Amino acid sequence: MPRQVDHDLRRRQIAEAVWRLATRGGLEDVTLRQVAAEADVSARLLQYYFGTRDQLLLGALEILNTDAEQRARQRLAALGAAPGTRAIVRGVLLEMLPLDEERRNRHLTYVAYFVRFLADPNLGAVVRDAPLALEELVADLLRRGQNLGEVRADVDARAEASFLVAGADGLQSGVLLGQRAPEQAVALIDHQLARIFPGTTDEPEPAAGGLRPPAAP
Repeated sequence: MPRQVDHDLRRRQIAEAVWRLATRGGLEDVTLRQVAAEADVSARLLQYYFGTRDQLLLGALEILNTDAEQRARQRLAALGAAPGTRAIVRGVLLEMLPLDEERRNRHLTYVAYFVRFLADPNLGAVVRDAPLALEELVADLLRRGQNLGEVRADVDARAEASFLVAGADGLQSGVLLGQRAPEQAVALIDHQLARIFPGTTDEPEPAAGGLRPPAAP
C-alpha cells in the first residue's frame, strides 16, 4: 500500500522553512525555489500546498499565529485555575515580548513580515486589524476588572488598552536589539499595570506549559 501522507505535517514543514529564512535574512527576496530547497521538497509540491508566493507567506503566517495562540494558552493556563484579571492582562502583554527562544524567533519572523507588508499594501491589509483586536481584548479584560473592583473605576479601559499594547509592542524591538534586558521590559509593564490595578503584586513570568482562555467578561 502507498504510504499515507500527513498533509498538515507537510504544510508545517514548509511553513517552518519560511520562518527560518525570515529570521536569517528577511522575506523581501525569498523565492519559492529557496523555500522549497530549505524545506527539502520540490517546488511543485510547495505550490500544491500553498499556491503562489503570497499565498505561501500568508499560509506560513497563519500557522505561526496558530502556534503562538496555543503557546499563549498554555502559559496562561499555568497561572492556575482562577487567575486575577491583572495576571491575565499581564500574561497577554508578555506574549508580545521575546522572553525566550520560542518567542524571540517568532517575533524575529514577525519583523520580517512587517517589512514585507509595508512593501505590499495588499498583503498588509490582511493583518491590519490584528493590533486593534488585541487592544479590544485587553480593554474587555480591564472592564471586567472594573466590574470586579480590581481596576480603578476612573480608568479609561479603551485608552489604557491601546497604551499597554502599543507599549509592549514598542518594547519588542529594544529587547530584540539588546538595548533592553527582558527583565527590564517586564518591569516596565509591571510598572504600568500597578497604576491600573491598585494593591496588586508582581507575579513571575509563567513557565511554558498550558492557557485556558479567560472567562468572558
